[in-house]
Amino acid sequence: MRFNFGKNWQSYSRSALTPQRIAAAREDFAILTRSLDLNNASFLDIGFGQGLSICLAAEAGAQTRGIDIDPDNLAAAALTQAQFTLARPPELSIGSILDPQLVAELDPGRGFDIVHSWGVLHHTGNMTLALQNAASLVKPGGHFVLAIYNSHWSSPLWWLVKWLYNISPGFIRKLIVAINYWVIFAAKWLVTRQDPRKKERGMDFYHDVVDWVGGYPYEHASQTEIIERLTEMGFSLIDSFPAIVPTGCNQFVFKRTAAV
Repeated sequence: MRFNFGKNWQSYSRSALTPQRIAAAREDFAILTRSLDLNNASFLDIGFGQGLSICLAAEAGAQTRGIDIDPDNLAAAALTQAQFTLARPPELSIGSILDPQLVAELDPGRGFDIVHSWGVLHHTGNMTLALQNAASLVKPGGHFVLAIYNSHWSSPLWWLVKWLYNISPGFIRKLIVAINYWVIFAAKWLVTRQDPRKKERGMDFYHDVVDWVGGYPYEHASQTEIIERLTEMGFSLIDSFPAIVPTGCNQFVFKRTAAV
């Protein structure tokens, strides 16, 4: 059982992606990658989704390759790419980071300067293996840009909401989204004291709620757990951005300093 992220991203790219949201995404992407040199870097995006990050990396001069498990995201990324003028458009393909054959094909012994996976590996159904496979694609001295849901006491409750959403018929799914729209709106306002509709990374509140409520499989980890796991794999943390809300994504930038 797996949520269809691609349909939601197609809706976002078609109806909610504006020049203003692209500008906001560009600003946040620049902050996240502030310690990296993207120009002419080989850049792999694992789970390219609606294609914003990979297009921004290509815009910054990177040689971009993207994979995603959901074929519907090809259309979503194409809609996003149409709003960019790129000298070197991304190379996109369908596949799972859990597939050992795909991992071997992606890395013919060289690795990538930058491996980027924002809010994806916790949806694979096997986050531990996904982290290992993704990390193995970073070349020595290269960087791993990662975002993973933070662990919180409410995480098991959200797992149940996501599971219920994905086993329910369409009209029940709409009801679950409608209820949680206001639950999430209120919770984010209480935590941040800011209008929840003003999203970071160029996101749109409604599509973000659908993504959150439906996002299954679902795993999570604390900042400490992710840092310890990557340290064991031969990486050093060089930058991090804690989640804005308790169940949001912690963001990390690691550098590979030893063999995985």
